[in-house]
Amino acid sequence: MSTRLSIISTRTGDDGTTGLGDGSRLPKTAPLIHALGDVDELNSHIGVLRSMTLPEDVDTLLSDIQHDLFDMGAELCIPGHQVIDSTHVERLDQAISHYNEPLGILQEFILPGGSPAAAQAHVLRCVARRAERSVVAVPAETLPQDGPRLYLNRLSDLLFVLARTLNRYADRSDVLWEPKRNAQHKG
Repeated sequence: MSTRLSIISTRTGDDGTTGLGDGSRLPKTAPLIHALGDVDELNSHIGVLRSMTLPEDVDTLLSDIQHDLFDMGAELCIPGHQVIDSTHVERLDQAISHYNEPLGILQEFILPGGSPAAAQAHVLRCVARRAERSVVAVPAETLPQDGPRLYLNRLSDLLFVLARTLNRYADRSDVLWEPKRNAQHKG
């Protein structure tokens, strides 16, 4: 592997801009830069989840997703570069089906929580939704391809299913929402 970075602190961002992969610069407040940051944060949170004890197949899946998100970052960072496509989205669809099938039908809404790993997967779901909103906010002329948006949408669904799966793995129940709980405590 060639050297990617030889200097970490370049000071080129001191003026409030960030460099893209093609050498162009954008304000740090630009929608594309927000999307890059949210995708990077999502990847970092996945790293936190992977530091926990997980089923080997879930850890492998999350490793693949981390690589996809890094590729997505490159796609966002280099104008005209496309990496995330329908095959990536289909892989997530297959994982959703695989992990959701043994869970059964939800009868109630669930609250984030349960085991530590499941709770972290719920945090990831929220961060994935934010990353998706950030990608959607990038103007179409800047990011004309649909892959990142579709991928993040499916990923948030998968993370919900994985949260439930991780609760089962930890022999924990999902935390069910009790819609009239506050009314019961007032009387």
